[in-house]
Amino acid sequence: MKQLVLFALVSISLLTLSSFNNQKGETYSLTVEVKELQNCKGVVQFALYNKDGTIPDEHYKKCCKILKEKIQNGTSKVTFSNLPVGKYAVNILHDENENGEIDKGFILPIEGVGFSNYQSIGLTNRPNFSKASVDLNRDKKIEVKIIYF
Repeated sequence: MKQLVLFALVSISLLTLSSFNNQKGETYSLTVEVKELQNCKGVVQFALYNKDGTIPDEHYKKCCKILKEKIQNGTSKVTFSNLPVGKYAVNILHDENENGEIDKGFILPIEGVGFSNYQSIGLTNRPNFSKASVDLNRDKKIEVKIIYF
């Protein structure tokens, strides 16, 4: 009986310690920078995604975090902190009128947009999470190209 009680106490102790280790979990930061903005009007909106199937997301309802930053000398930069290991994608909007929306002309955006890992966007190169995602398993810095139509 004593052995059974001792075994139970050791088991509970080990489970408790392992759950603390899992809760601690390593977190990292993802720094995202854009350069060569066509003007310094408005702000740059950085939307972060962490699930497949979330991009494209025209109304930013599927993102896990949004940060906005001012533009200085044609560039803007933010850092998403305390992110667990995983895959992340970034959607950027040069929000010239600061309304938080992708303003469009007839079909195409009239403000600059960009996605991580994309140099161009078109009918044959539509954004998706799989292509836009980056693996985050250490602190990382990426640069995203803004595309104006």
